Amino acid sequence: MSAVDVEDFVQQNRALAEEVEAFRGYWESDKQWQARREFILRNIGDYEREQLDPLLALSMVWANNVFLGCRYSTELLDKVKEMAEGIVVEDAPVFKTRDEIVKNQKAR
Repeated sequence: MSAVDVEDFVQQNRALAEEVEAFRGYWESDKQWQARREFILRNIGDYEREQLDPLLALSMVWANNVFLGCRYSTELLDKVKEMAEGIVVEDAPVFKTRDEIVKNQKAR
């Protein structure tokens, strides 16, 4: 589902879109929320309505990794990256590990 497809989906499924809006955290910028909302809407069909907690948790893992640089197990990151395939986040921050910074400093 592309960003345009997500917007079409939202237009056709107003009740679901309003339900998903309730999942926005007050700390999320518009940019972060739009990306996480797209993640949720792309994957919501794979979860029962009463069992959305795992999806919401995975959406937070993905958003935390993309926007804050949080690190998780390889298995978990592979899962959320697969779920987020095709979501484009413009101007996403780029994070470096301490080891990468030290390596660059030694190369000087």
